Amino acid sequence: MNPLTPALLRFGTDIPAEEPIPLNAGSLTMQFEKSTGFLRYIRIGDHETVRCIYAAVRDRNWTTIPPEITNLQIEKTSAAFRITFDAICKQREIDFRWSGVVSGTADGTVTFEFDGTAASTFLKNRIGICVLHPILECAGKPCSIEKVDGTVEEGIFPRHISPHQPFKGIRAIVNEPIPGVRAEVRFAGDIFEMEDQRNWTDASFKTYSTPLDLPFPVEVPNGTRIQQTVSVSVPSPARKIFPVLLGRGAQLSISTTPVLSKPRIGLSMASHGQPLSPRETDRLKSLKISHLRVELRLSSTDWAARLALASVESAAIGCTLHIALFLSDIGEAELDAFAREFESIRPNVSLWLIYHDSKPATPEQWLRAAKQKLSPLAQNVLIAGGTNSFFTELNRHRLQQDSQALPCYSINPQVHAVDHTTLVENLEAQIHTVETVQDFAPRSTVISPITLRPRSNPNATSLATNSSSERLPASIDVRQMSLFSAGWTLGSLARLGLSTKVHSLTYFETTGWAGIMETESGSPLPDLFPAIPGSVFPMYHILADLADCNRLYPTHTSHPLQIDGMTALDSKNRKRVLVANLTGMTHEIKIKTGTCKARIRYLDETNCVEAMESPERFRQRETDPVESVAGKIDLKLLPCALARVDIL
Repeated sequence: MNPLTPALLRFGTDIPAEEPIPLNAGSLTMQFEKSTGFLRYIRIGDHETVRCIYAAVRDRNWTTIPPEITNLQIEKTSAAFRITFDAICKQREIDFRWSGVVSGTADGTVTFEFDGTAASTFLKNRIGICVLHPILECAGKPCSIEKVDGTVEEGIFPRHISPHQPFKGIRAIVNEPIPGVRAEVRFAGDIFEMEDQRNWTDASFKTYSTPLDLPFPVEVPNGTRIQQTVSVSVPSPARKIFPVLLGRGAQLSISTTPVLSKPRIGLSMASHGQPLSPRETDRLKSLKISHLRVELRLSSTDWAARLALASVESAAIGCTLHIALFLSDIGEAELDAFAREFESIRPNVSLWLIYHDSKPATPEQWLRAAKQKLSPLAQNVLIAGGTNSFFTELNRHRLQQDSQALPCYSINPQVHAVDHTTLVENLEAQIHTVETVQDFAPRSTVISPITLRPRSNPNATSLATNSSSERLPASIDVRQMSLFSAGWTLGSLARLGLSTKVHSLTYFETTGWAGIMETESGSPLPDLFPAIPGSVFPMYHILADLADCNRLYPTHTSHPLQIDGMTALDSKNRKRVLVANLTGMTHEIKIKTGTCKARIRYLDETNCVEAMESPERFRQRETDPVESVAGKIDLKLLPCALARVDIL
């Protein structure tokens, strides 16, 4: 019997998807999450005033301790509400308990109160309320900052991603989410400042405490009490602002201009070290990927064997290699040794990625050294430099203006929070990184790799502890094997694929629990990562659906936090629309196609196991054509479902 329940297929966990509680405060609407204590999407009409208010306890390595919510009490009317709850944040030596009071009044005021006490002594980097400000309504737009000393600073939310805090010493922020509508966010209990979270591909500006220029981590003695309050005030505007999109079904619309080339899409070589099986090789070959990324740390003893394996696997798959070289302070000698080994193997390389083991971003001296040593090995092969870590490292340690290297960095959506909704929200920020790079390094951007979880923690202040027998490694997300991650991958491709400034995109690994398919031998921890041995993950089918396509049309979704999609064309100009439901709820949507017939293939909890176990048989099956109605194709998407719509 297959152990994968519908819930596991959707999200990789049996915990059911939570439906948020809708709330009103005068003309404002919002949602409250019972399991996290998050207050999301404070809106007037369709426009966000605040994306989220929540409280976080972050340990000395910036890990957020998830709260256990108890004693939840909710009172609400059509124009006001009051919510009280208790929260326990307990992990290893940390034991912190806090009470929350969230209220909204009919005059358009929302308040979030935090009152907590340490029940143990521990080290922390941050404790308290965080406010997320939306990108669409804020980026590039004016605001007023009331400082803690009472002065007022007129400013602008950064349009491009600010490498450092745009505002410090904040008591209140005033801006207009809609022209003529004034919103004020006021803080009490600590000194607050703002960071541009797009540095970590979070789609928000975050106001938080305490200031980062104060020392951290700091000890929190047992019995320490921390109290903070944030209030959001939006007086009722002179005119009634009705929502246009909220409460209506999602719709996709397709632009026929511009027609864009599909970017180079590749995968990372599996980090577990097992060679590909013949079946795995065949399945990867059918994806027609552009490249295979291999990491070689030249100070280690195993890089030559890994290069040889990468050469064999890339040739078998039918793609080139992106070779990521990690140098130490004796990098020139390491490059000489690499050149000798390369000459004996002669792999087909199409890009060099150059990093330094101990530097946050590649120093120019090592880019020049790499160019000198590597150019004779492979003519006309470009070099990329930057960071193997978060975009913020490249943003704070920028390439020199005259550098010939392509800028490169990695992406993952959960540096700060790990819930499904946050991962969907953060898709919006990915394209902002590309646009920002163009401001200081106007060359094609290499995004490599793109993963669900951070692969390391460059900001940790102590060694991480992780028992492999009790939990998954910190770099592994059980959602890798789920329908949700396939939808997230589609959402990422839909955004990054439409930039003419992207050189290449590298997603995940080939096999294993960080890959697009499980190994033949299966998961090392099947109780925690219950993938079917020898199966593909749903995201495999996204790449397979794009394998024969070479161009993209811009595709717009009316509900980007719920539904995403992209449109691709093949060499015969046949149009294929890929659609993803990014939520745990069923959605009925429409695609504006004009009068046509189409074949629709769903991938959801009803057929997902077959698609994973027998992808070849699943992909060969055709469905009967359907006709558009009033120029639109109707879809009914089950939770986390995917659809492929081939226009005939």
